[in-house]
Amino acid sequence: MIAEMWKDLLEGEGLPAKIIPAEGDIRTWGERVPFRILVPKAREHVADEILRKL
Repeated sequence: MIAEMWKDLLEGEGLPAKIIPAEGDIRTWGERVPFRILVPKAREHVADEILRKL
């Protein structure tokens, strides 16, 4: 749920994002599983700026 909130924040600023589990595969998704939030490599600096504004 928290990963989805971060994804929504980035997408709300116009930056495409995707969430994937940090370990395992989609079958392991759950509330307590750590996730990674991916953004396009060429736009990492935009994600940094968005997070800095917080």
